[in-house]
Amino acid sequence: MSSFKLAHLSDPHLGPLPDPKLLQLFSKRFLGYLNWQRHRSKIMGASYLDRLIEDMKAKAPDHIAITGDLVNIALPLEISGARSWLEEIGEPRNVSVVPGNHDAYVPGAVRKARAAWWPYMCADDAPAAPEEDTRMEATFPYIRKRGDIALIGVTTGRASAPWFATGRVGSKQSKRLRAILEDLGRQPLFRVVMLHHPPFKDATRWHKRLSDASRVRAAIKRAGAELILHGHTHIDSFESIEGPNGPVPVVGVPSATSAPGGKKPAARYNLFTIEKTGSGWSCSMQEHGFAAPDTPVSMMSERQVAIP
Repeated sequence: MSSFKLAHLSDPHLGPLPDPKLLQLFSKRFLGYLNWQRHRSKIMGASYLDRLIEDMKAKAPDHIAITGDLVNIALPLEISGARSWLEEIGEPRNVSVVPGNHDAYVPGAVRKARAAWWPYMCADDAPAAPEEDTRMEATFPYIRKRGDIALIGVTTGRASAPWFATGRVGSKQSKRLRAILEDLGRQPLFRVVMLHHPPFKDATRWHKRLSDASRVRAAIKRAGAELILHGHTHIDSFESIEGPNGPVPVVGVPSATSAPGGKKPAARYNLFTIEKTGSGWSCSMQEHGFAAPDTPVSMMSERQVAIP
């Protein structure tokens, strides 16, 4: 296989927010709606997302990974609008999505998102549509193979209490994750794990944490992976967690809609170039985004990713 280019973006929080019905605000959505009006609409507007996507497409990635929070308070119109946006990004076989906590903002929302985004959020051998009575966790982790690259989608999106943005993997999904990684490692393939919440220690504040991140770390420590991608924090981060053959890189990316000049880094996407070598794998990473307002997208940094 020649080099494989994988683009990663996250947390687009697509706007503008549709006008909710009064009944839809009798829930945690009321707080999210206020937060959008007071804060997010000011830092997640303009044309930054469109310009970022245009630049990303110009790089012609072989695949695009989107690690959650496509919407804000998971209104039905937001979920259907996100499906239209995904269709503009690319064909389902070229784009892989996992849900975030905002996609699961209230009970039942993430199941509706799964139904709407299914072609972008399912395994290669999945049926045309999810069965309604199938539990959300039962369709994850999903596997997509693209040449020597295996993309493994994990869901951490769960409805949480007001003022909380926690995620959870669950014992059954984490056991399946370990088994999947062990099987793919024997083939052998370059295994890319995608999830919304970061799995490393002290990644976020307590009320935004992945509550059972230790399950993910245990699966990786036993079975290994080559690369882990996440969103959620809205910052650029490069960490690692323990694998059976050495540290496994864990890479986060800022929100794809953040305007320059805010408290968090401006909108970015990461572009990974993966190649098979005689001794294993080679992986390099470029960060592309906005350095300042009214500037074009540019390459922010470039680095080699150490693969265990």
